[in-house]
Amino acid sequence: MHKMNEETHSRSAVLGLQHLLAMYAGSILVPIMISGALNYSAEQLTYLISTDIFMCGVATFFQLQLRKHFGVGLPVVLGCAFQSVAPLSIIGANQGSAYMFGALIASGIYVMVIAGIFSKIAAFFPPVVTGSVITTIGLTLIPVAMGNMGDNIDSPTAQSMILALITIAIVLAVNIFAKGFLKSIAILIGLIGGTVIAAFMGLVDTSAVVEAPLVHVPQPFYFGMPKFEITSIVMMCIIATVSMVESTGVYLALADLTGDKIDSQRLRNGYRAEGFAVLLGGIFNTFPYTGFSQNVGLVRISGIKTRRPIYYTALFLVILGLLPKFGAMAQMIPSPV
Repeated sequence: MHKMNEETHSRSAVLGLQHLLAMYAGSILVPIMISGALNYSAEQLTYLISTDIFMCGVATFFQLQLRKHFGVGLPVVLGCAFQSVAPLSIIGANQGSAYMFGALIASGIYVMVIAGIFSKIAAFFPPVVTGSVITTIGLTLIPVAMGNMGDNIDSPTAQSMILALITIAIVLAVNIFAKGFLKSIAILIGLIGGTVIAAFMGLVDTSAVVEAPLVHVPQPFYFGMPKFEITSIVMMCIIATVSMVESTGVYLALADLTGDKIDSQRLRNGYRAEGFAVLLGGIFNTFPYTGFSQNVGLVRISGIKTRRPIYYTALFLVILGLLPKFGAMAQMIPSPV
């Protein structure tokens, strides 16, 4: 019995690692894009990536809870919201970082306040609405994948396209021919296999690992005390509402996959946890969090529908956030892979 328990935990840990790798690139892309837009230094970018990954873990842990007033209690992973990149870059460029993080703090409080009202409306969404939301999310991820496959969407090289196709072939082959546990980690095997092949092609860059510090501790108000301005707050509250609609689709899709009944109270608790995560993002100077749709796809593909692997994902994210050299290792995975 004890041996079986150990095996279950080790399998859950590997599945958790797969969830981590599925969302990692998407999540660190947000701080990378915003840092680029605002000309942050390499040191500031390292801080943002490490804190972002740490807070993704904390936010995911909160969302996994199934408590009376807090947490949706589904196998959901929270990552940085893509829709926040453009508005945060605009606020940061025009008014400065202090106003950007002030608007985030305000939008986190806004989500927590309207969670109850929004959940009453969202509970009436028929499956066709939420299905459409999830389909749209999936379709919007296609151009991101295409851009990554080519390393550069305007001028993909033959080498990068071959590498992307080899990775897809590995994932599909494992998915078709493997059984049981191996089949459920098809994407992880594809990522590792693709990276090994990329290393032989000379496409793996280890400089991020060399330059990363050994230990990192998230600091509140790293970029200075937040400042508040009404138009930037309104803009981020609108973005937060869009994220809530996206999260509703994620929650309802997961409820459908797991056969778990979800009512307006659980939706409210999910929004509250998300709002709290956005508030923490503002305080620790990272970005807003939302349920990641690529992880819904992973639950579907792997067939593993419990929360246990996601607890491991949350733990790994926190550890990676505290140890930037480990976090930087995931940056070694080339874009086409």
